[in-house]
Amino acid sequence: MSRVGKSPVELPEKVEVTIGADRISVKGPLGTLAQQLTPNVKVEKIENRLEIKVNDNSRQANAISGTTRALIANMVHGVSRGFERKLTLVGVGYRAQAQGDKINLTLGFSHPVVHQLPQGVKAETPTQTEIIIKGADKQQVGQVAADVRNYRPPEPYKGKGVRYADERIVLKETKKK
Repeated sequence: MSRVGKSPVELPEKVEVTIGADRISVKGPLGTLAQQLTPNVKVEKIENRLEIKVNDNSRQANAISGTTRALIANMVHGVSRGFERKLTLVGVGYRAQAQGDKINLTLGFSHPVVHQLPQGVKAETPTQTEIIIKGADKQQVGQVAADVRNYRPPEPYKGKGVRYADERIVLKETKKK
C-alpha cells in the first residue's frame, strides 16, 4: 500500500462523513462535497478519523489508495477551512472588481472582461490589482484561478498580466542591435 494511503485522515469536530457503497460525502461548516470511490479501495471510519484500505494487492489498487486518501483529505480541509488562491494584476490600467458572482476585469483590451464564477466559489478584491478566489473545492478554486489568469497570462518581456501571487516571472532580455 502506498505511504500516503496508509496515513489516516483526521476529522475535525464539525465535519460529518457519510460513506456509501461507491460514494463518500463530507459535510462541514463551509458546505458539502462528494467523491466517487473506486471498487479497489474502501474507506472505514474509526472514531474521529478515516482509514483507506485496499481490497486487493494489485498495483492499481496501491496507487489509487494514495490518490483517494489525498482527495478525501482535501475534501475535509475544504469543508472545514476552505481553499483560496491569490491573483495579482500587473500592468498600467489593469483592474479587477468583484460584483456578486462575477469578476469585472479591465486588462488592456478594447472591452471589459466579465468572468462568471461557478456555484460554490467566491471572489474578493481587497485592492484593484488583487483578486482572492475562495471556495471549499480545491480543484474548482484552482480551475477558476487558472481561467482568470488565462485571459491575460504574464508576458515574458515586461511581466505584465494576471499572475498568481507567489508566481515568479523570469523576464527575457530584449533584442540588442
